[in-house]
Amino acid sequence: MCELLGMSANVPTDIRFSFAGLARRGGETGPHQDGWGISFYEGRGSRSFHDPEPSARSEIARLLRQYPIKSRIVIAHVRRANRGRVTLENTHPFSRELWGRTFTFAHNGQLKGVKRLTLGRFRPVGTTDSEHAFCWMLGRLEERWGSLPKPTRLDGAVRELCAELHGLGVFNMLLSDSRTLYAHCGKRLCTLTRRAPFGTATLIDEDWRVDFAEETTPDDIVTVVATRPLTRDENWTDLAPGEVLAFRLGVPDGDETGAGVGG
Repeated sequence: MCELLGMSANVPTDIRFSFAGLARRGGETGPHQDGWGISFYEGRGSRSFHDPEPSARSEIARLLRQYPIKSRIVIAHVRRANRGRVTLENTHPFSRELWGRTFTFAHNGQLKGVKRLTLGRFRPVGTTDSEHAFCWMLGRLEERWGSLPKPTRLDGAVRELCAELHGLGVFNMLLSDSRTLYAHCGKRLCTLTRRAPFGTATLIDEDWRVDFAEETTPDDIVTVVATRPLTRDENWTDLAPGEVLAFRLGVPDGDETGAGVGG
């Protein structure tokens, strides 16, 4: 199984802290040594980094740990290959343009029979079941709307498509259109929201501790989504299998408290 990391924040936020913990799991504290990738949104644009090398030994990953790219939405992935060779084109996250927006997607799990689903104009570059599922989702969305729908309408459609894929196997997923971070739990996914009053956090996989009270303003809100908890001294919340959350500005849809801190 692969591992996922996502972030949604109400202001551009540095995710180096959480990424450091995830990267160690890519071939050092975990077996996910078959490539990795990360995408950062900046407004409607995004920048992505991919490497088929283990993230724990990747020079690109080491660069990103030192380079504080700030973003409101981040999606990252460390891969343990089950289907598809260990190649650059098979590393997540995958990205495509739809309705003038960059959609970004990462998945862990296996989807039996997913490649029998009919695709539209979106086609995989690599050979993973994950990328096929992503292309299928985008094709279904394009069939429904000719232009970008309102976020709440897209929320409902994403939930419907996730439910279909959930029936094919394990579908832990992160998806974004630059406005919303969607998280679907197929088997295991957890979340953590940091907001005032802020405390300290210590990574599980690395000797790194941060006092977020020294890094924040009272209005900062950041939610981190991960396959497994990344810190040892914070209260992570498990999602239920089949649950889909849509985060905007660090809070799930329907939570009106959203107004970052280091992720």
